Amino acid sequence: MSTFTVDPPAAQLDAAGGKSIHTLNNGGAAKVVFKVKSSNNTEYRLNPVFGFVEPGAVAPLEVTRLAGPPKEDKLVIEFGDAPADAETPQDAFKGVADPQKLTISLTAQ
Repeated sequence: MSTFTVDPPAAQLDAAGGKSIHTLNNGGAAKVVFKVKSSNNTEYRLNPVFGFVEPGAVAPLEVTRLAGPPKEDKLVIEFGDAPADAETPQDAFKGVADPQKLTISLTAQ
């Protein structure tokens, strides 16, 4: 399995709205496919939700907070080695039997 990290691992956003940019880093030797899940789909938008990160490369993850009540939320990034024949991240992620997980803590104040 790849060495896959996210930086920063947490974000503080304004409850009135805002953005946070995170970097997904693939420090491994295999191409990684990922999917991002949110505990709050009402106030958060993610770009991208699915994606690939090539070996030794990075990819941005943009988190947009819409106006809403202050609260604690989280994002869970599920990931695994991408199948060699995968054409789209959505299809590739279906082939990941037991994905690993990273969590980003979100605080809206």
